[in-house]
Amino acid sequence: MDLSEVPTPALVLDRSRLDANTRFMAARATELDVRLRPHMKTAKSADVARVATAGQFGGITVSTLAEARYFLAHGFTDITYAVGLAPGRIDEALALVRNGAKLNVLTDSPAVAAALAGRAAATTLPRPLSVLIEIDCGDGRGGLQPDAPELTGLAGMLDAPKLQLAGVLTHAGHSYACRSRDEIAGIAEQERAAAVFAAGRLRAAGHACETVSVGSTPTATHAHELDGVSEMRPGVYMFGDLDQVGLGSLPLERLAVSVLASVIGVYPDRVLIDAGGLALSKDASAQRHGTDIGYGLVMNLQGELLPGAHVAKANQEHGIVKGVQQLAPGDRLRVLPNHVCMTAAAHPGYYVVEGGTQVTARWPRINGWEQWR
Repeated sequence: MDLSEVPTPALVLDRSRLDANTRFMAARATELDVRLRPHMKTAKSADVARVATAGQFGGITVSTLAEARYFLAHGFTDITYAVGLAPGRIDEALALVRNGAKLNVLTDSPAVAAALAGRAAATTLPRPLSVLIEIDCGDGRGGLQPDAPELTGLAGMLDAPKLQLAGVLTHAGHSYACRSRDEIAGIAEQERAAAVFAAGRLRAAGHACETVSVGSTPTATHAHELDGVSEMRPGVYMFGDLDQVGLGSLPLERLAVSVLASVIGVYPDRVLIDAGGLALSKDASAQRHGTDIGYGLVMNLQGELLPGAHVAKANQEHGIVKGVQQLAPGDRLRVLPNHVCMTAAAHPGYYVVEGGTQVTARWPRINGWEQWR
């Protein structure tokens, strides 16, 4: 099959660029002397995970328990669920452990810790459920401050039958608001220092703290050093997007995912395509890095950038492209997304190419929080 035959809209994944991106981050992990636990929240694909974990220790990060079940079914057992655990999800987490997962869950809440201890004690498990304490390194989303008095008390609550305090985890989400590589490197140091300080407090109080986990694609790319850190968890680096290009995390020529679309209308001032807000998302993050980006930059079918062409407006199923001419209904275009995590979420999988237009594979992905039958 060729891309000219694929039903549109569709996600296209360039395997050669994926390989280049995973090699880059593997080299960064080696340089920084940490383990690489790739975050699969963007790709949500076992096929992509096999590429991302090649040569690594095999652990992955997920953003939903549905992802955890999916990856476990595909042979990935060492899984960190890097979202604060809701009390109503505790039994799902314990079920994953019963089914063979070496699962790490996340909390900063004494109430959740108490519920975890109670439910774990009443459950037969082949191994303890590992728990990470979330630390806020400046993002202001979730987590305890590194110097919070309640940190050691929370650790004590997790020293319970069938639970294991694995360590600490933090995420420098505020690195996405940076304007320069030096600024990102500064945030990376804040991220590192917060996690290492919190881990040191736990060890001083007599708690084991094997895992000191940090990570975002910008900080993993631009950190100068990660002394005291055990692992990093970047994710979007596998594909890249226009926001990451603006942040300096990877160059435009390594963007691995695009949205294939068909031209459905041609007008004097615009071209209409069948990829709109659902196929592209309406994430406007990359617009802050430059003008005339809109909802994505536009390439031809062969993956060559069309200078000045961008999706200026996105309705539900319609994209309005400006800056391109000499097209006809039925022609194919490819759109580079602003934020690939959001763009990929509406698609069932990837049409894989190797730098050209010939489709070599279709790789499915897991979407959503539940799977209904």
